Amino acid sequence: MNIKVIAIAIVFFVTSSKMIAQLNLIPYPNTVTLHSGEVTFNTIKVKYDNALNSEFNELSKFIKTKGLKPTTTQSKDFNIELVLAEHTLKENGKEGYKLDITDKKITITAANPAGIFFGIQTLKQLQLDRSASGMSFPQVSIQDNPKFKWRAFMLDESRHFKGKEVVFDMLDQMALLKMNVFHWHLTDDQGWRIEIKKYPLLTQIGSYRNDTQINGVKSDKRTGKPHSGFYTQEDIKEVIAYAAKKHITIIPEIEMPGHATAAIAAYPWLGTVDKPIDVSVTFGILPNIFNVTDPKVKTFLEDVLQEVIDLFPSKIVHIGGDEVKFDQWKESEQVTEWMKDNNIKSYPDIQIAFTNSMSKFIESKGYRMMGWNDILGENLHHYNVEETKKENNEKLAQSAIIHFWKGSQELMVSALTKGHEVVNSQHNYTYLDYDYNSISLEKAYSFSPIPEGIDKNLESQVLGLGCQMWSEWVPTQEDMYRQVFPRLAAYAEVGWTQTEQKDFRRFQTNLQTVKQNWENTPYYTKNIKNDDYVTITFSVDMNDSPFLKELEGGREMLTLSGTFKNVNTGAEEYWHADSVSLTDSDYNGIYTGTKLVPKNSTLSFILLKSPDGSWDNHIKILSTQSCKYLTPEKNYKIDVHSKDMQVAFKAEKCLDI
Repeated sequence: MNIKVIAIAIVFFVTSSKMIAQLNLIPYPNTVTLHSGEVTFNTIKVKYDNALNSEFNELSKFIKTKGLKPTTTQSKDFNIELVLAEHTLKENGKEGYKLDITDKKITITAANPAGIFFGIQTLKQLQLDRSASGMSFPQVSIQDNPKFKWRAFMLDESRHFKGKEVVFDMLDQMALLKMNVFHWHLTDDQGWRIEIKKYPLLTQIGSYRNDTQINGVKSDKRTGKPHSGFYTQEDIKEVIAYAAKKHITIIPEIEMPGHATAAIAAYPWLGTVDKPIDVSVTFGILPNIFNVTDPKVKTFLEDVLQEVIDLFPSKIVHIGGDEVKFDQWKESEQVTEWMKDNNIKSYPDIQIAFTNSMSKFIESKGYRMMGWNDILGENLHHYNVEETKKENNEKLAQSAIIHFWKGSQELMVSALTKGHEVVNSQHNYTYLDYDYNSISLEKAYSFSPIPEGIDKNLESQVLGLGCQMWSEWVPTQEDMYRQVFPRLAAYAEVGWTQTEQKDFRRFQTNLQTVKQNWENTPYYTKNIKNDDYVTITFSVDMNDSPFLKELEGGREMLTLSGTFKNVNTGAEEYWHADSVSLTDSDYNGIYTGTKLVPKNSTLSFILLKSPDGSWDNHIKILSTQSCKYLTPEKNYKIDVHSKDMQVAFKAEKCLDI
């Protein structure tokens, strides 16, 4: 008797394990109850509430990819049902759902249309055999709702304008991964990308720059080409409508008081200098800043915000507020007089007072203000150390949502303690312009928006997370996709999946299903048609490495040649160095990034020693050719032997991607 029971248990465990392996879901649900068997539908009849027309259309598009034509019915003769049930709100929340797949039908139940929509996204990933006719699914019950209500992707289009079709693409991918906030960075020093009808020069002048810096903030190199682009208000309405169908809220960001070069280029009277300037062709933290003590400037900013509020139904407006250099305020007589007249003691107080005035205006329209955590007045940057040492007399309005990106955990806890709601986008975990060596897939997945050890009573004030695609050094659509995918999936699971359900190894396995949706799209890189081996020539600048110079006894230049093997990991292409040798040569420069190298390319590179004495774990390369982005192997070690100057590259572990 006992033997039979054990045998049955073993059979059930094996069957369930097999089924679990097939549930490659991202983000992973709260609870999954597997039933034995699969079900295949060769015809589809859908029953749904009239309030779910948009969700039915989403389901219908999915069904049609299998060559099936869904029909609708209100009778009992259906095999897919979408059910709105308000009584499930307490159990599932505003975005949660219940998905049941039996041998007879599929039922998705939710309190709101958003839950139905997200249940459909899960159904898409559950499809078992995408090549077969009909639609096959495991028989399963899933109860699911998100951990955080703010699951955001940010796209910076000021630095490099991508265009409406790219935005549509990103909204599609966000929807598949149940992300619900698209943060749109539309203005900055390098371009103003949103039409403001009252101030047409913002786009006539501010959306155009003559050139663009390349190869880093200290580089004198330029593309030699102008860059431009902006969205009309009709474009923006179209994007908002598209996002709404996917239950994605769009949060516009209009930078103030810093990052204002493009606006001041259009209307010089907005600044403190009041002289013509150009839209910036360089990147970095620039000095140009709005003269917020001038009533005309305040009126301008309120006019801009009014048009933005009229366009966006999001109920939140992001005003940036980061990286403000106070130099131009310090040099302005008008600002100095205003400080005296208003009893303002410090420059951070000017920013806080100004920010509060914008918050008051925004709230008068029924909206809330959001800004980067610089708006709290704390020191985050070396150039404002002396000013931020002084105690702030002005206190930020408690209603302001803090977008935390830089600083210690104590600063974030302080904001929470003061009553602010916070979105956590700590830069060294969430910035998508950082290469995969800085933020690997595993590091992205490990991010926790809620700081460890904070008071449980404060946790509800952490709304969620955002991942940021800054575009200074990411000029093209292809470059952007290489940075975003597959890390976007990791951030999606961080935002949705309950902590106790997170498992990076399972996530890696499940990622293969999501990658199937990326096949034959720009988001997925398959084998690049090239030889398996390619010879690359590097140069080493001994002067920039005191350690190497000491070993070599003063010899200044070396050339490093190596045979590199193409290693395909399924998502990206990597180059693994098999062997290298050294000879004398000239040095050509440094590129602080990583590139996929075409055959017969010539590049320069430099070995760097990190502050703690260990070698930097990635190569810094310069190429004069147009190359695609590459992520190098993790833990790249460079051993230099002083006698024969042989250099050995050791790729101990490839990047998990």
